[in-house]
Amino acid sequence: MKGLRWWIIGLVMIGVALNYLSRSSLSVAMPTLSKQLGISTQQYSYVVAAFQAAYTVMQPIAGYVLDMLGTKIGFAIFALAWSLANALHGFASGWLSLAFFRGLLGLTEASVIPAGLKVVSEWFPDKERSIATGWFNAGTAIGAMIAPPLVVWCILHSSWQMAFVVTGGLGFVWVAIWLFAYRTPRDHVRLEPSERQYIVDGQSNTDIEKASWKHILSSRKFWGIAIPRFLADPAWATFNFWIPLYLSTVRHMSLKEIAMFAWLPFLAADLGSIVGGYLSPLFMKWFNVSLISSRKLVVTTGAILMFGPACIGLATDAHTAVYLFCVGGFAHQALSGALITLASDVFGKNEVATASGLTGTAAWLGSISFSLIIGAVATTIGYNPLFVCLALFDVLGAIVLWTVLSSTETTPTAQPVLQS
Repeated sequence: MKGLRWWIIGLVMIGVALNYLSRSSLSVAMPTLSKQLGISTQQYSYVVAAFQAAYTVMQPIAGYVLDMLGTKIGFAIFALAWSLANALHGFASGWLSLAFFRGLLGLTEASVIPAGLKVVSEWFPDKERSIATGWFNAGTAIGAMIAPPLVVWCILHSSWQMAFVVTGGLGFVWVAIWLFAYRTPRDHVRLEPSERQYIVDGQSNTDIEKASWKHILSSRKFWGIAIPRFLADPAWATFNFWIPLYLSTVRHMSLKEIAMFAWLPFLAADLGSIVGGYLSPLFMKWFNVSLISSRKLVVTTGAILMFGPACIGLATDAHTAVYLFCVGGFAHQALSGALITLASDVFGKNEVATASGLTGTAAWLGSISFSLIIGAVATTIGYNPLFVCLALFDVLGAIVLWTVLSSTETTPTAQPVLQS
């Protein structure tokens, strides 16, 4: 099967999309739930924090499990679990039960980025990793983009409970396809020998005996990625969990208007994921920089573009605000993809999921902190100062990345592939 690695990453992208469809369903349904279940903005921030706390704690554990069990079985187990946890949201009767189910979802969904990055490390040569990561990372925005029209349709034609059953049920279908289709390049019978050799020859990272948290956490390269991710991820959490509520409470959009417009920032985020993936090899060609430096340039470009959403407070109408959210979605996903890919650039195959999980924990520590701040102060000082902070965080993250992570850093025993 020609170009099989791209079919594989397409399957991963669909899995990521369904993962983010599940996590984004609540924010779309929230205007309805807040009325029917009497959930306040402060209580909603606790529900969001339950998901984020569970996700934060579980990411390195999920990454370690994936490194131990292997990508195929590990990813399938987690996907089954998050699909079930999402469907259980339909049984919520108040903010406490909703927070409990949300915590279960966070525990199970924490596997998705480490799993995707592990697939990239297995199936792609170094020079294509940012492109592959960009494509599977586009699934994060696809899921968030599908959520508004699908969830609103379910609410209008049935109930908010049915919205969670439908979005959760789609995951079971994906797991069946995944178990049937996925193998490593070494074992996949449909992989052409020439493509297998192309993948192997283009990979500089090597296996180690097993993943070691101590080895990862004690390395400078880990902190060079983890700190920028801590500073960058509050933006994505804000877009995922707060855009529908912001459009409803501040811009006074109706549920139907939210369904029409709230998905647009995630379409822009899709483009950011894909374009950001291609920017890295283009920067290597145009500026003759190293692989790591090309990733840094992508992060810097995204950080500058984040000043778009910082200006949302100046928007005179809801449609301009949505447009600036689109700029932010594009910018964040471009820089986020580069930061995620860096783990596969500087860590070996058998520790990449663990390293990705640990940097993801740092990212979500930033997310949960900022979500709690939004819940506490949004009704008093408004959202606008918070949007400005998101841009400043990303600029600071870019500075840390250039300062801490060496531009010549590579995985053990090899140099990065520098090819235009």
